[in-house]
Amino acid sequence: MFLKRKLQVQCQGVLQQFRTLSSSSTLSGGERRVSQPLPSTPARTRFAPSPTGYLHLGSLRTALFNYLLAKATGGQFILRVEDTDKKRTIPDAQERLYKDLRWTGLEWDEGPDVGGPYGPYTQSERTALYKEHAGTLLNTGHAYRCFCSSKKLIELSRRRAMLGLSSNYDRTCEGLPSDQSDLRSSAGEPFVIRLRVPAEPPEYVDLVYGSVGKPNHKKKVQDLGEGLYQDPILLKSDGLPTYHLANVVDDHHMRITHVVRAAEWMSSTPHHLSLYRAFGWEPPAFAHVGLLQDSSHQKFSKRKGDLNIRGFEEQGVFPETVLNYVALYGWSHTKTSDVLSLTDLVDSFDLKFTKGNTVVEPHKLMYLQKKYAAKYATESGPSFENLVDRVFGDIQREFEDPTWNTDKCYVNHLNGDNLKNRIAEVLRHTAKNYTTPKDFFHNYGYFFYDEPLRNLDAEDFLKGIPAGFANLSSLLHPCNPSPMRSLNRIFRSIPAERWTDEEELKGRINYVVDGTSWQYETPTKETYKATQLYLRWAITRGGSGPSLHITMRLLGRDKCLQRLDELEKLLSDRRETLLENQDRYGGVVEP
Repeated sequence: MFLKRKLQVQCQGVLQQFRTLSSSSTLSGGERRVSQPLPSTPARTRFAPSPTGYLHLGSLRTALFNYLLAKATGGQFILRVEDTDKKRTIPDAQERLYKDLRWTGLEWDEGPDVGGPYGPYTQSERTALYKEHAGTLLNTGHAYRCFCSSKKLIELSRRRAMLGLSSNYDRTCEGLPSDQSDLRSSAGEPFVIRLRVPAEPPEYVDLVYGSVGKPNHKKKVQDLGEGLYQDPILLKSDGLPTYHLANVVDDHHMRITHVVRAAEWMSSTPHHLSLYRAFGWEPPAFAHVGLLQDSSHQKFSKRKGDLNIRGFEEQGVFPETVLNYVALYGWSHTKTSDVLSLTDLVDSFDLKFTKGNTVVEPHKLMYLQKKYAAKYATESGPSFENLVDRVFGDIQREFEDPTWNTDKCYVNHLNGDNLKNRIAEVLRHTAKNYTTPKDFFHNYGYFFYDEPLRNLDAEDFLKGIPAGFANLSSLLHPCNPSPMRSLNRIFRSIPAERWTDEEELKGRINYVVDGTSWQYETPTKETYKATQLYLRWAITRGGSGPSLHITMRLLGRDKCLQRLDELEKLLSDRRETLLENQDRYGGVVEP
């Protein structure tokens, strides 16, 4: 979905909703795509999260798009932490942000923990700079002090809310003479600094939405006989900046050339452009991308923990999967496959973003997960070794859980290196269906533990056999000399040294299936299937997995013969069950 740079110029509760996908190659959502050429000079971009929540899919996508734009043009990607909202700051959010971004593979050229020429990169360490620039705006008449009490502002807001209107300000303090404003400020009276918004918003060209800010969108609103204005607060009464002031000042001083951010900030962009104009600075280019939404069309929120990145990591989703997955929302490409590494994304990136919001399709995540697992298994490199280690750790924890061992009475028959080697072998044959370590253990547990007979039921087998097969009950009779009753003899005849020969096993299985199928009056495709089902139920307890001859090789001779013995004993012990159900299954149990 992506081409060479200049030619294309273009996640335990969280993971439960992600289910297996048939392979669709394009993610839908939003309106038509808008393409802009990449800048001809290196772009300096930034990701500027606040530590008031944890990294989720939406914020990761913002970081990724800014990263790709910088790297695709040979520029720099900057991480800046906007930590001025002290009341909502979560203590560990900043450190976890670093870990989560690096887990996905994103590294920054400048930032709080790596430094850089335009630091500090944490806003709480730059308050003097913001105060200085707020003072400049006061002196030039582009801002004013507001001494209105919280009580007055709350009442104004309440009245407007009753009318279904947004909260704006009536400019009570806008006309205060500067000497009176200075005097009240010097006396210690609390105040905020507001931007004096111009009557008409600045126009600009958005890289996604085109021309924005037509002259007919006036900011002045008449309501209840009062003039109401969108004069946003720039500096709070505690001396800390709001987002409006801080992000403009920081982007200018950090030489940011391009800002890719969510479309929810489009309504604030005119204020930011007014600030650039007031300071006499050149603004960066803006690209506003649609929001990511859940199935109910609600936007993801870091404070609600929606699709938290750490949740994907804890569930065993690959970082490459998550990064690839999020890149496909709001951006399109022309590659034939959606499986794109970070290098592929950089090489193929352009500004071909999609207008409008996008509903996240959970099944796509597991589709990509399977593709990456298959890729790792084929390459057999460090990524595959990491996958084996992760699954090994999860299975070990399962075995060490006393509840698991006691209540279910499963018996682990592998330990240490033998367990790890078995995991690697099974993964090589099942990687195309791999989702998470938990699902792997659930689907292929028969490779790693023995389930006791008391947990099994002959009825489980019988329910899977199509009705109407003649001699089915006879086939299962413990005294029946048919090939099905001679399974142990047939497979026991294979010497231990030849058990690793898959062709040998495949031939013996075909012999058993062919011979047993002819015990039916009219052998059909279904009778072959029924016989194979019996064999699989004996060897895997009915579990899915690789071809039976591969499964038997992986399990080993002793284990397979043991399970065939167990099934024969189980069916013999439960002959009465077969007798009671013979009419249901269309066979006759012979004496």
